[in-house]
Amino acid sequence: MTEAELRPGHTTRLHERVERVQDLLERSHDDPAVQAELQKVLDGLHPADIANVLEALPLVERLDAWQRVKADRDGDILLEVTDSVRESLIADMDDREILAAVEDLDPDELADLVDELPTSVLPEVMANLDAEERRRVQSALSYSDDQVGALMDFEMVTIREDVSLEVVLRYLRRFDELPAQTDKLFVVNSAHVMVGVLPLHWLLVNHPERMVHEVMAPDVNTFRPEDDAYDVAQAFERYDLVTAPVVDENHRLVGRIAVDAMVDLIREEGEAEALSRAGLREEEDIFASVWRSVRNRWAWLAINLVTAFVASRVIGLFEHSIEKLVALAALMPIVAGIGGNSGNQTITMIVRAMALEQLGVSSVRRLWRKELGVALVNGLVWGGVIGVVAWLLYDNMALGLVMTAAMTLNLLLAAFMGVAIPMVMTWFGRDPALGSSVLITATTDSGGFFIFLGLATLFLL
Repeated sequence: MTEAELRPGHTTRLHERVERVQDLLERSHDDPAVQAELQKVLDGLHPADIANVLEALPLVERLDAWQRVKADRDGDILLEVTDSVRESLIADMDDREILAAVEDLDPDELADLVDELPTSVLPEVMANLDAEERRRVQSALSYSDDQVGALMDFEMVTIREDVSLEVVLRYLRRFDELPAQTDKLFVVNSAHVMVGVLPLHWLLVNHPERMVHEVMAPDVNTFRPEDDAYDVAQAFERYDLVTAPVVDENHRLVGRIAVDAMVDLIREEGEAEALSRAGLREEEDIFASVWRSVRNRWAWLAINLVTAFVASRVIGLFEHSIEKLVALAALMPIVAGIGGNSGNQTITMIVRAMALEQLGVSSVRRLWRKELGVALVNGLVWGGVIGVVAWLLYDNMALGLVMTAAMTLNLLLAAFMGVAIPMVMTWFGRDPALGSSVLITATTDSGGFFIFLGLATLFLL
């Protein structure tokens, strides 16, 4: 695989890149030719691709590859890697290397890293900024991670409404390059108040002698730094935005939000939600130390242990029933498993509806009725199927009827709890996805065992 094949845009799979770098790392210790080839491969990769490779390497090999990355690329790569991997890379750098890595970053990019930099370098990092850059960094740091102010950038092109398009074109030619994702110019007045936007394609298709105020779009989507970032991400999707202005309470332009930040946010929200459903507290480096991984996972495992113990005690209540009819032991996991899967489907739908703000208090009862109806139909259909199987398998029609009833009742329980768990979590101000998979599984396991074994005890023994 050549260096050119590893350049951005090529379809090389991540695991192939990782294997290539890993192989070169293993052979590079005493071979200058291999070391040179490894350097060429790393130099030919985009910072985002290097970040992916570093995340997929074990710690020792990761740090070896990190030391071979050119210093002028360190800052861009630190922005791309996950938080947990970034921590391991920064821990391997001395203060001089950290200062060199962040010196060319934009204020909004620097704000993303400041919280993870050693306190020993922060005074010098801030001292190297001019007054305007310090103000921008402090502004970005004043907002929480889920607010627009923490994600906005300050690289934008502003123009006045009282100039011609020809003047605007001459102004743009003075730039070496326009800021990334520039699809529109922001029109402001003398007080820097936002009055409209001029899409670039409008600039190109209109006569140069026309004035900006004649061509611009005065009605534009604007956002405030305090706005919820996830709400803004939904607006970007809804209106197909590439960039949008961020204004203060006086409608003065203070920054812009770009689609790349929104894409990153949506991806991170999706990953965080998936982790929360499994009870993981934070994103985990797959090559993290054993102790760190234990700390990340222990809490919900402890809860799961308690719920599993409760389920075992439920089974213990019906030991004599199981001894008399051994078939119960073989069939009861089916009831619990189907209930857990159904409950997880309901929870996933409810959490998604909450994230999209499609679910209000007034619609909860209607949603409960709908989910219970779905559970009833599924319970009768699939409970009936497994009931017939149980009847034929054990030549016991009563057992088949109990199986059908237990399946239906457990699916109804799963539907009820699938709506209730995220709603209760929200009422208590918690993430509705947090541990939802663990909780619904615990409910349907204990409930399924109790329902099935209880019905069997009443009607079969």
